[in-house]
Amino acid sequence: MVRQQLLQRASTLTTRHALQPNLRNTVQRRLASGEMPKLTGAADNAFNRERMAVKQHAAASSDLWRKLSLYVAVPSLIIAAINAKNLWDEHWEHWEHLPPLEERIEYDYMNIRTKKFFWGDGDKLE
Repeated sequence: MVRQQLLQRASTLTTRHALQPNLRNTVQRRLASGEMPKLTGAADNAFNRERMAVKQHAAASSDLWRKLSLYVAVPSLIIAAINAKNLWDEHWEHWEHLPPLEERIEYDYMNIRTKKFFWGDGDKLE
C-alpha cells in the first residue's frame, strides 16, 4: 500500500515537472506576441475586426494604467509616507519641549464637564 502511494506520488511529480516547461513556454509565447494577426478570407468580417479593435484598445489601456501605477502612484505613496514620517517626528519633537503631564498646571477652563456621560460622571481622567 505504501509502495503504491510512493509510486503514484513520484509519477505525478515527474509528469508535473515534465509538463511545466511546455506550459510555461506557451504562456510566455502568447504574452510576448504583441502583434495582431492579419485577417484574410472568411475570417475578415465585422465581428473579428471589432474584436481585434477591442484587443488593441485593451492593450493600450492596460499599458497606460501600468505606466500610471508605476510612475505616478508609487512615487506619490513614497512622498506621502515621507511627509507623514516628517510630521510625526515634528510632533514628538514639540512634545519633548513640554513639561511632563504630571507637572502641568490645570486651569479652571480645562476639562469642563457640563453634562454627565452616559457611563457615569466623566471623571475618568483623574
